[in-house]
Amino acid sequence: MTYAQKIKMALGYKGIKESELARLIKTSPSAFNQRMKTDKFTIEDLEKIADKLGGSFIPGTFEFPDGTKI
Repeated sequence: MTYAQKIKMALGYKGIKESELARLIKTSPSAFNQRMKTDKFTIEDLEKIADKLGGSFIPGTFEFPDGTKI
């Protein structure tokens, strides 16, 4: 599973749209959409995304306080 797929699953889990997450991580929705298409994320990007979604990023997995892992 790609990181983009995991991010989409985490967004669905949290009920947040991609455009909203883009603003939370201080990028434009179009730039974020392009990164989702190319699946180009650094570990720092993934950690920031997890933080903004209320979870944490353990290499390869988004984890949330209720024990949910994506």
